[in-house]
Amino acid sequence: MLDALAMTKKTRPRVCLVLTAAGDPDDYYARCYEAFNVAGCDVTELRLFPQPSSEPEERLTGADLVWVGGGSVANLLALWRLHGVDHAMRAAWEHGVILAGVSAGSICWHAGGTTDSFGPMLQPVTNGLGFLPYANGVHYDSEAQRRPLLHQLVSDGTLPPLAYATDDRVGIWYEGTEPMAVVADMAVSASEGPAAYRIELVGGDIVEWRLGVGTTFS
Repeated sequence: MLDALAMTKKTRPRVCLVLTAAGDPDDYYARCYEAFNVAGCDVTELRLFPQPSSEPEERLTGADLVWVGGGSVANLLALWRLHGVDHAMRAAWEHGVILAGVSAGSICWHAGGTTDSFGPMLQPVTNGLGFLPYANGVHYDSEAQRRPLLHQLVSDGTLPPLAYATDDRVGIWYEGTEPMAVVADMAVSASEGPAAYRIELVGGDIVEWRLGVGTTFS
């Protein structure tokens, strides 16, 4: 979060919270408002329950940073498309607004990934917004199903032949569609701590590379 705020280059960034994936709960918004206010931000929100709280494109393009929370990425994508938030997010992205988030708020920007949106057994989601043309894996170190299922889905063509995954507390910074650096929201060992990963289908085999925090992409 702090890396994203710093990249806005604003003394007091304008942050828009979008917590659709969790059903727009008041307590989640309250915690996020508190965290971003403490970080010195002006905070707004875009709720979709029980109806859109603002005109989506106007609200999103007026932010410096859009932060999308976790929950059901399948429900998030369905509701965003129903209310035109998918187009508004692209307009914000093209306007230079930083798009970020956690869990569902990471998968949504990609072509797809693994999700528990449909039940306790992970399943693929393949209808992400596709701003980033890769598959995405989240909770890579904390949920045992995540790694093998992502490998399988990349291998069998359900998901694109290139994926990026992250352990909890770790993120990947992109500029446009290009990965630039591996970041974390806490101090971790680059060699032993949580990390990001590049997963690629090469000659019919899955190859995975560990990318420690601080890794930059050339």
